[in-house]
Amino acid sequence: MGLLEWGLLLVLSILWGGSFFFSKVALAELPPFTVVLCRVAIAATALYLYLRATGRVIPASGEAWRLFFGMGVINNIIPFSLIFWGQTAIASGLASILNATTPIFAILVAHLLTADEKMTPQKIAGVLLGVLGVAVLMGGNAFAGDGPPLWALLACLGAALSYGFAGILGRRFRRMGISPAVGAFGQTTASTVMMLPLVAFADAPWQLAAPHLVTIGAILALALISTALAYIIYFHVLSVGGATNSSLVTLLIPVSAILLGSLVLGERLSPNHFLGMALIALGLLSIDGRIFAMLRRAPAT
Repeated sequence: MGLLEWGLLLVLSILWGGSFFFSKVALAELPPFTVVLCRVAIAATALYLYLRATGRVIPASGEAWRLFFGMGVINNIIPFSLIFWGQTAIASGLASILNATTPIFAILVAHLLTADEKMTPQKIAGVLLGVLGVAVLMGGNAFAGDGPPLWALLACLGAALSYGFAGILGRRFRRMGISPAVGAFGQTTASTVMMLPLVAFADAPWQLAAPHLVTIGAILALALISTALAYIIYFHVLSVGGATNSSLVTLLIPVSAILLGSLVLGERLSPNHFLGMALIALGLLSIDGRIFAMLRRAPAT
């Protein structure tokens, strides 16, 4: 990747780190399902305009839309709902750290469900470090009742697991010739269709008090900046640098989320949270492998 792509990767980490901040602000007034619906509906509209402006063709086949609906469930509805639900009880920075375990779950799922992405010693070491990081991050206080609620921590881990399954299902996009931008539009559109009756039944949004301007601004930023714009940037980095380089953004997202949560929301994390994040980061670096490859080449150089 060139300097531009590395710069975009940093920008992307800020946009996705900001999603935890924006959603935390929105959740102060709106229930989780309503926030999910607003996020996917506004993002789908923005992505549709982007596709029309760039002349992209939206597939109309039943096979494509079945995939869109499947991805909408496991890549949008389930993880967004679980993360937002968890954020009603834990800090946005902590939620972002737990979300950084996504590549670890993706490796476990890929090992079980694919024939070409099996475990290697390097990946096993990364998974073990990641699991240890999660254990340290959760700490004994999660079970003793004097720390973050266990259900909120498990909800965020469940979201990461759902993203792991989505990564496997999402491989079909390439085989079907569907570009990532079109796939993103299809997912968010399908998610909007499925969320509408759920929100109407569970939240009855017409009975909610009108949100303040700050909440409306957070929703717009979550949908337009942290979803639609972030997808477009991500697709560019993915096309240039590949999946491995683009996955490094998961190391940077918690940093952005923690800084925003600390500076704006006054959130504070415990030492075990930072130690857990460090272990998860080491696990991801082990999975990536390039740091260790450079260390092995260092003596020869």
